[in-house]
Amino acid sequence: MSRLKSLQYYLLARLFLAPVMLWMIVTIIFGLMRATPGDPVDAIVGSKASTEIKNEMRKTLGLDKSLWDQYTDYLGKLLHFDLGESITSSGLKVTKIIGDFFPATIELATGAIIIAFAVGITIGVIAASKPGTKTEGFGRLFGVISYSVPIFWAGMLLQIVFSVGLGWFPLGGRFPSSLQPPDKIFGLYTIDSLLHFNLSQFFTSIYYLALPCLTLGILLSGIFERIVRVNLKENLKSDYVEAARARGIPERQILLVHALKNSLIPVITVLGLTTASLLGGAVLTETTFSWPGLGGRLYEAISARDYPTIQGIMVFFAAIVVIASIVIDLINALVDPRIKY
Repeated sequence: MSRLKSLQYYLLARLFLAPVMLWMIVTIIFGLMRATPGDPVDAIVGSKASTEIKNEMRKTLGLDKSLWDQYTDYLGKLLHFDLGESITSSGLKVTKIIGDFFPATIELATGAIIIAFAVGITIGVIAASKPGTKTEGFGRLFGVISYSVPIFWAGMLLQIVFSVGLGWFPLGGRFPSSLQPPDKIFGLYTIDSLLHFNLSQFFTSIYYLALPCLTLGILLSGIFERIVRVNLKENLKSDYVEAARARGIPERQILLVHALKNSLIPVITVLGLTTASLLGGAVLTETTFSWPGLGGRLYEAISARDYPTIQGIMVFFAAIVVIASIVIDLINALVDPRIKY
């Protein structure tokens, strides 16, 4: 079987399994929401409301039905791409909530992944190029610390230092309340401001985006640092590198052109796994910095026991992770001809 045929069969298999994976995730989320203590009716009418009012609200929300009926109703809506309505936001559609809040999360995640790539790969290359030295020791220490430090703790620490202490960055938010944000085109303030040729709004958006992106990006960079450092050290010992040295190719060119190119292939694989960490980290980062993204909205929904919003956002995140993993696998196979499926 040719490599192209094998790749096509793999893609078809993954596309077939993707709905099964999403169904399993939906089922787990649905079960966990009903298993955890707390009643969403209390969050709406208050715990001191009369039993009659609570029962009426429970009937309105469909929570008076059996768990099986609630489950089948929810699956039926999902098949029609209906994520339901929020029970704490006056019947606002969950799809509308995602559309309103997800652009802010995209902006945060994009900035964070750029910082993670730049910092992680730079430190990884420097550490691998000087094995057995303090520089490599620093790279190892950076990888361990950046991966293990809790995001919310790092965020609060950076707020204390750079916002409260030095006053270099705002404490939170996405745009100053005293100014008009960019008119919505895509919902991405940086892109929308550029499309309106408003550099003032663009730099203001970057200013508010900087510290949250720095927090999430640095903590994710340790993943890329370790992958690049370990693989680059191995590639620098390989035969093709020795052959390049024998031909008199400068060491800098060998490092950056020959060895680093092959060392970055595993980074593509890790990128798919990082998507889940990125979305999970966005929830904590957005909460810490009062960033009006989908992660922060998910936290509010969890606090209010808003079942449809929680389930809808989690299913949306799960779909992103599943799609990203398929795309990354395909890119990896195209970049590295040694990979076979």
